[in-house]
Amino acid sequence: MRVLVTGGAGFIGSHVVDALRARGHEPVVYDVRDAPGADVRNPSAVAAALSGVDAVCHQAAMVGLGNGVADAAEYVSRNDLGTAVLLAAMAEAGVRRLVLAGSMVVYGEGRHDCPVHGVVRPGPRAAADLAAGRFDPRCPRCGTELTPGLVTEDAPADPRNVYAATKLAQEHLSAAWARCTDGTAVSLRYHNVYGPRMPRNTPYAGVASFFRSALERGEPPRVFEDGRQRRDFVHVRDVATANVSALEAEPRPGTLTAYNTGSGDPRTVGELAHALSTACHGPGPLITGEYRLGDVRHITADSSRLRADLGWKPEVTFEEGMREFARER
Repeated sequence: MRVLVTGGAGFIGSHVVDALRARGHEPVVYDVRDAPGADVRNPSAVAAALSGVDAVCHQAAMVGLGNGVADAAEYVSRNDLGTAVLLAAMAEAGVRRLVLAGSMVVYGEGRHDCPVHGVVRPGPRAAADLAAGRFDPRCPRCGTELTPGLVTEDAPADPRNVYAATKLAQEHLSAAWARCTDGTAVSLRYHNVYGPRMPRNTPYAGVASFFRSALERGEPPRVFEDGRQRRDFVHVRDVATANVSALEAEPRPGTLTAYNTGSGDPRTVGELAHALSTACHGPGPLITGEYRLGDVRHITADSSRLRADLGWKPEVTFEEGMREFARER
């Protein structure tokens, strides 16, 4: 299969390219890092890149929480306009297979259970509560402390920041394309991806990269809130093989199928910081109590649908991944 990989020179995209080659496919890298004109918002360049292509793996995106709404226009342009241009070109070229780099951020807060009211959906956390150190959301009906759980693909979307809103819009655009063309679309809703080639020293990098950079400077990793916020840290090579599995599958045409893509091994951000401090032989984490509006408290995945439907499973354990990540230079 000849596969166009947008963002194919980037962090996740480059690993997808490696995984495709390992499975005997022919990846075609399309990335603005390689050529300034290779922008998914460039209709003529995208049309040319689609020549002879069987499928598209769409990894190109502006990622991270960003700067509130100050960079909203750039997020929408790169993520949503770019996706719309790509999909229109695919429709014209007759390319009918798409795998999209989705994100768990579309859910907002993850699953929460109230001992009185069952599964509830807490709203955005108030700045006053965060400033007072009240980080965990409470039941919106009775105020009782909640128990976090694993979120499934059937949970309603509730994006809490600009980036999250653009990732949900990408799914809606892809679903519309699938209906119009009878194409097959899969969105892999990535959880916290880490591993080799992760971006460094940029405000849009992930928390693992922030922590490692601090340790390389001889500084303690600065952990926001109380460090007990739960995430699912999944290795980039496992994410890459999930993309290949999705490309090789036969999903139902005319619709978009979403799959959570996580390790299934929830960890706290504090655990991540401690693991990296130990692996880097550096100072222990500093719990700062700082916070960012738009962050969610707990979001961890139930990835059983991806395992059942596509036969995928993660191979890199948290401990192995942290040791490797700490060694990378």
